Amino acid sequence: MAVQSGVYKGVSAEDRAAERRARLLEATLSVWADPTTRTTMTAVCAEAGLSERYFYESFRGLDEALTAVLDDIAREIEQVRERAVADAGDEPTTRVYAAVAAFVELLVDDPRKGRVAIIEAGGMTQLRSRRTELLRHFAHLSAEVAGELLGERAGNPLQDEIAGLMFIGGMAELVTAWLDGALEATPTELVDAASRSFLGLYTPADVSR
Repeated sequence: MAVQSGVYKGVSAEDRAAERRARLLEATLSVWADPTTRTTMTAVCAEAGLSERYFYESFRGLDEALTAVLDDIAREIEQVRERAVADAGDEPTTRVYAAVAAFVELLVDDPRKGRVAIIEAGGMTQLRSRRTELLRHFAHLSAEVAGELLGERAGNPLQDEIAGLMFIGGMAELVTAWLDGALEATPTELVDAASRSFLGLYTPADVSR
């Protein structure tokens, strides 16, 4: 749907459309993460306080809005990791812990993001493919991150890819159990366990924190 032109109360039509899209994305996240609410366009619009007319201004349908939420979370994970590593100093394992801690802190600050990206998306046929693509993207990225944080490793591309899949797959299961309440662990315990796993996969056995 085309965005109407013109300035209203000093705000351009483009800025108003962007604000409505942000509201719809936030509403989609909230509705999707709520196990007591069916995720529909009607529910999203009601949560955002906007009509379906404005939903179609931003998205062609519900699946596109869900995918946009999923992609936004993936970008945020990468951004918080980059900021944490930049502030962590030069010691390699400290940087690893900082990167993992930033991800866990993101989930603590807003558990909805972990729930929709890791749990709910896997249960929706239309989102399963995109979720798998993102998990494999992060598995590949973990090998690159290992090189960035830990320097050259004595591995090979195949072993690095295997390690990445093991780490990301394990993290997905760990976060799922934690968010579901099946695992009683503190955020610090999660960070410690995940960081040890990462270091164990990408460094010699005698490397420790």
